[in-house]
Amino acid sequence: QVQLVESGGGLVQAGGSLRLSCAASGRTFSGYTMGWFRQAPGKEREFVAAITWSVGSTYAADSVKGRFTISRDNAKNTVYLQMNSLKPEDTAVYYCAAAPHRIVVIIRQGGMDYWGKGTLVTVSS
Repeated sequence: QVQLVESGGGLVQAGGSLRLSCAASGRTFSGYTMGWFRQAPGKEREFVAAITWSVGSTYAADSVKGRFTISRDNAKNTVYLQMNSLKPEDTAVYYCAAAPHRIVVIIRQGGMDYWGKGTLVTVSS
């Protein structure tokens, strides 16, 4: 079965950086899209970024473009989210997710098949 395990969350000051990791296992992810989502307290879950496993095409929410970068290491079966210039409004639980390739609109809406348990990122002002 597919397992997604996030790590790398923590407390950081505004303007700082963190790198989140998502270790994926349980199947071959060729043909899959991997994504990062986040949910802040009292808010709905929102799309952050996604990457296609095979080609490496990336997509990102406007709110994180230029600050966050998604990447993957095929050999390690790991997806990363490099977060720079963090802001207090980036505080949230960050989730890794996976799904067979589907259109970007569906991905952005959270239409993923597998989810990790999340890792908390707290940005202090």
